[in-house]
Amino acid sequence: MKTTQVETVSYAPMFNFGDTETHGNAQRFATEQEAYDSAQDRYRVWTMPTGFFVAETNDPVNYRRENGADVSNTTNII
Repeated sequence: MKTTQVETVSYAPMFNFGDTETHGNAQRFATEQEAYDSAQDRYRVWTMPTGFFVAETNDPVNYRRENGADVSNTTNII
């Protein structure tokens, strides 16, 4: 039996809300560090999340970090 391994394409910032809820959005970054920095920045100003983490995904990259900000790869808008 041949096993096909799918490579991780991107990283998603994710947020915990209480003990059981976890949510993210459509942002996907090329590196784990970019996703972590994005999540950390957002976590610092939001009041509802109780934690944050980074999840590996197979989605295409659509954001990058530049000068401490999230920038869309499609529109180049911060």
